[in-house]
Amino acid sequence: MSSPNPGPELPPRLARIRFRAWHRGTREADYMIGCFFDRFHQDWSEEDVLWFEDLLEEDDVHVMAWALKTEPVPERYAGALMEQMQQLDYVDIPR
Repeated sequence: MSSPNPGPELPPRLARIRFRAWHRGTREADYMIGCFFDRFHQDWSEEDVLWFEDLLEEDDVHVMAWALKTEPVPERYAGALMEQMQQLDYVDIPR
């Protein structure tokens, strides 16, 4: 699956991250994680990018559970970015 709106060309590192965000294995995870990247990455610091790269190493079921607040968020992912992810107002599913 690829993003419904690819947007401008990204530097190679961000392009790889974006690809991984949009190719998670399930449509639900693709939309949640991919849309989160598309909506917010342009405002991220280097530390934020590193946080997201680490998050991409986690299993989708856990990332989605943290975002949906059905599992406690591990300390290493707790903070402003996870709180932003938990808002779920960034998911844009084309109809």
